[in-house]
Amino acid sequence: MDADRSKAAMARIEAALARIEAAAAAPRVAPASADMANLQSRHDRLRAAVQDSLEQLDQLIEGAQG
Repeated sequence: MDADRSKAAMARIEAALARIEAAAAAPRVAPASADMANLQSRHDRLRAAVQDSLEQLDQLIEGAQG
């Protein structure tokens, strides 16, 4: 029973390793410039929202401290 489980585990590990090796060997495709511009825009909006939230948090902390 343990031998069967060990063999099955090794087979899963070998299959996972094969998938990892195939993914590592696959060529990388750069995103289209429109996709990259959209991603940059979303990133900028998120960064601004986080910065605003942190500023509000700072004000709340300062207010609570008196």
